[in-house]
Amino acid sequence: MSITVEERNFGLVTNPLTEARQMVHSYTLKNTKGMSVTVIQLGATIQSIFFPDGSKKVEDVCLGFDDIAGYMTNKAAYMGGTLGRVANRVASGGFTLDETTVNLTRNFEGQFHLHGGFLGFDSVIWEVVQKTPEGVVFRHQSQHGHEGYPGILTCLITYRLDNEDRLSISFEANTDRQTIVNLSNHAYFNLAGHNAGPKGLAEHTVEIASSEIVETDDRQIPTGELTLVDNTAYDLRSPVVLGDRLKQFEHRPIQGFDNCYVVNGGQLLRSTVKVAKIVHPPSGRALEVWTNQPGVQFYTANNITKITGKKGSFYVKHGSFCVQTEKFPDAVNHQNFPSINLNPNETYRHEVVYWFKVEKTCRCCYKK
Repeated sequence: MSITVEERNFGLVTNPLTEARQMVHSYTLKNTKGMSVTVIQLGATIQSIFFPDGSKKVEDVCLGFDDIAGYMTNKAAYMGGTLGRVANRVASGGFTLDETTVNLTRNFEGQFHLHGGFLGFDSVIWEVVQKTPEGVVFRHQSQHGHEGYPGILTCLITYRLDNEDRLSISFEANTDRQTIVNLSNHAYFNLAGHNAGPKGLAEHTVEIASSEIVETDDRQIPTGELTLVDNTAYDLRSPVVLGDRLKQFEHRPIQGFDNCYVVNGGQLLRSTVKVAKIVHPPSGRALEVWTNQPGVQFYTANNITKITGKKGSFYVKHGSFCVQTEKFPDAVNHQNFPSINLNPNETYRHEVVYWFKVEKTCRCCYKK
């Protein structure tokens, strides 16, 4: 037996680019181990990830919504969506490209460009160009000038699931003129279950193979410097219990993690390397993050106020985490950061593998 893929209607929505009513479809990849992943056309979004624990108890470990209305109502959370053309912040919404000033839209507080603008890749309906057990492939062509970006950018996102419980996401992009691109995915996870909330998140341990973070100011705009994590709350080189560590952020301006960790030596690699590992010891569920990217944005849902999610559950602050692989925020304004420029003769490639595992745990140590 191999992977299966099932297509279903997910819901009707007005296409924001054509303003025509359109049916959004969902695609569910299932393996032989009891794991399944559902992705939807809107935003090429990860809608659910069902994964069994050591006792074969299956939970959905990815936050999201049961219907299209949930995604439209809660756009500001980017729940499970694709971030692009450029993930994260661009300071003052502008930059210089080949001695030409480019002004992007300022969709965040009227000052910055965030996650691709008012109509980012999370909000468009992606075309499906392949739906086979080998993977579901989404395609989107972003027109020249959209949200201020130069060039027609053609993007492909491939979702694959295998029988080793690896969810692989491959991003590719080509352009017809010089532009910038830095794609990512904004899945929110809780390995205790999408609805386990802050109590479940606090039980997780997190480990990120990084000795530096991208330094930011009070508005979370990079200064251009990298900061060593030694002797700080940001040092995750050895596993730390998230609930304990989050207590250290209670009196800080940003109450939790929302940091770009420098991984893979700050270089774009040719192959994927393990950069992070998050474990929920009571269930034994673990998530390894493998990528070829130089950065991982680790976020503990600090800005989530009460959102009604799947099955009527409430999603709140510190009730989930994100591990977004990417190049650094505002890279276009810092020459010392890995470049996010893309030329017509080049292909942007970004690989990330979310490898789900079950670890043997000492059951006596945890009261369910």
